[in-house]
Parts: sequence; C-alpha cells; structure tokens
Amino acid sequence: MGFKNTVLLLFILFSFTAKASFVLIPMDETTQQNHLKAYGITFWCLEKKYKASWLLNYRGGSFLLPDATDIRKECQVRGVSFEILSDTETNSILNEIASPSQNMETVVLEKAPKIAVYTPKGKQPWDDAVTLVLTYAEIPFTPIYDEEVLSDQLIMYDWLHLHHEDFSGQYGKFYGAYKSTPWYIEQKKNAEELAAKLGYNKVSQEKGAVAKKIRDFVIGGGFMFAMCSATDSFDIALTADGVDICEPMFDGDPSEANYQAKLNYAKSFAFKDFTLERRPEKYEFSDIDMTEKRRVPMDKDYFTLMQFSAKWDAIPSMLCQNHTQLVKGFMGQTTAFDASLIKSNVLVMGTCELNGEARYIHGEKGKGMFTFFSGHDPEDYQHQVGDAPTVLDLYPNSPGYRLILNNVLFPAARKKKQKT
Repeated sequence: MGFKNTVLLLFILFSFTAKASFVLIPMDETTQQNHLKAYGITFWCLEKKYKASWLLNYRGGSFLLPDATDIRKECQVRGVSFEILSDTETNSILNEIASPSQNMETVVLEKAPKIAVYTPKGKQPWDDAVTLVLTYAEIPFTPIYDEEVLSDQLIMYDWLHLHHEDFSGQYGKFYGAYKSTPWYIEQKKNAEELAAKLGYNKVSQEKGAVAKKIRDFVIGGGFMFAMCSATDSFDIALTADGVDICEPMFDGDPSEANYQAKLNYAKSFAFKDFTLERRPEKYEFSDIDMTEKRRVPMDKDYFTLMQFSAKWDAIPSMLCQNHTQLVKGFMGQTTAFDASLIKSNVLVMGTCELNGEARYIHGEKGKGMFTFFSGHDPEDYQHQVGDAPTVLDLYPNSPGYRLILNNVLFPAARKKKQKT
C-alpha cells in the first residue's frame, strides 16, 4: 500500500471515528459549570432534530448528544461543560447503565415539547421562577392567559405551567395587606373587566372555567406543572365548582352558607379533606399550606428528594434528577403541603425531614400528568412583593431550579409501556 493510500485510509478511519463520537453533558456537582443552561442545550438539540438521551442517575442525570460542530459551539457560547466520547467510551457507559445491578436508565428524548406559560399580560420574567429559568436557559415558551385557555388553544401545547395565580377568584388573598394599594386596585379592575369581556358575571366564575379547561387539558394527555399558590388554589377552584366561597369584597355578594360542607374533593387533582380559610383579610387559602404551621429555622430548611428505581419508575426518576438529594427550602404563599391532605394516589417526591411536610408531588389525571412544587423562588428564601429579581447568573447550579427544568424536559421523553 502506497503512502498516499495509507494517508487516505487513516483519514477515512479518523472521519468515521469523529462521526461516531458523542457529546456528553455531565450533570454532576463538580464537573458541570452551568446546570441550568445545560437543559437549554438539550432542548436546542431537540429543536434541531438531533437525537438525545437522558442518562438517569448517571453523573447527576447527564445528557448524551451526537457530536456535531454546532453542538460543541453552542455549549461553548452558553458556558455549558461538555465532554467528547468515542464510540467505545459511549458503549461502555450505556452498558454500565443497562446493567441490572445499576439504578440507572437511558431515556430517549424524541422532540422538543411545545411549552405554554399561563401568565397575565405584562408580567416580567422575574415575576415567576419558571419564566425566569426558561428565559435564562434559553428555552422558548408562549405566554397564554384566560382568553387563550377558554378558546381551547391549550390543544396546541404539550406542557403548561401555571403562574402563581389565584383560581379561587379572591385576588391572591392580598386584601388584608394591599387592598388600598394602586397595583391591587388595578389588578382587581383588570380581572373584572376581563371576566365581563369573556361573558362571566364574576371573576371567580371565570377562573373556575379556566381551571376546568386546564383540567380537561391534563385529562386529554397534557402535562401541567404548577408552583406556589397556583397549586392549592387550582384544586380549591375544582373542588368548589358551583359553590360561592368568595366574600363580598371579592365578588360583591356574600359567600354561600355552609360552603365548606359543599366542597367535592373527588374533583381535585392532589388534595383531599382540606378546610378553607374563611377570613378575607387572612393571607391564606386553606390548611393545605404549611407556612404558619411549620417551625423550621431558615438554616435547617431543606427537603430531601426521594430515590426511585430508574428502570421501573422512570417518570419520577426523571423529575427528581439532580446533583444532590438535599435541596434548599424556600417560602411562598404556599410554602409546603400538609402531607395528611394529599390523596393516596399522588406520589410525594420531596419531603422535609424535620416535620414531614411535602414539597414536591406528582400524579396522573386521565391520560395526562401534573406536578406541584411548593414555594415561590428556589433561590429567594422569602420572596416579598416588590423584591428585586433573582439573578440566575449567580445560581447556575441551583438544585431547586433544576427540578423545574426536569419538568420542562420530561414531556420530550419517548413514551413506553410500564413494566409489569
């Protein structure tokens, strides 16, 4: 064989090896410099029709992507750590993951989910942790609100996040502290005008109709994620369907007599047997929330993520992927869930060991699924109205924000039959 032919053969072999290699985006604690933007890279690859895999429990839930110049470049531009693997190295990792002795699994990600965020017009990204982290991770989403929901536009999306909304029609129970402030007066006026425009006599009726449309979206196969007050107020709206639970300052007439006894808990997604907070001046919806019942010092406020079998319970495993099992707690209008009020068919994925409260729960409804995550902002312990926005450049490895992004990426996973 001549020199030229030898060089040509080596070039061909090198080219084949290069094409057969992969990009690993590690998600462990010590290697990845920007966990949050790593999700954005994976989402971007799916949008570009690249194949991608989620390596559950392998180095913090790493992502495996094909090696391509534009993928490498995108990682460099966004500051995401990556490693180049040969075909042999990749096969070794996949074989390790496939071993029955390892609590790991490879999940194929098929397509970028279409994402909608239910949020009022004019809200800034930092008003809500999900829109904040989606923007930071450069994951595209479409803001929608009542008009879009009630005109059946949810069918266009795979994933829906509920902004920190009050679906009970009580304006977030801000009456006691903020009833005289211009922003509260303006928001109440805007909500009443929107309800009238959409053909409803009361905001509570209109919000109840929205909640039922979202319910139908989930039952039909959609995936819903909610945080803070959107979690319990959503279930309250469903449970109180057809029952007036609002006092005169909220809807102009008295609440229905003995309304507590008329709640239908069978209609809710996650919670049962809860008692509503009747006092309009009280910044609380019900006893689902643990904010005033908990006695957890800030320096000890952590919750632990549950461990699941990646091969048998891939869904909760995906939702709990992280580089640490211990996640820093944070408060909100709905800080945590009273575990005794959670339905038995709902999976608790994160609990505070000091008092047993639930922080992170997941369930199925019809053909779809929902996840509720308590608290307002994973990196702002006690967020107050008017506080400055969280700067995520300071928290690129936030375990709490990673949980949000697990939910964003989860609908991209290839659906497969449950093992029996």
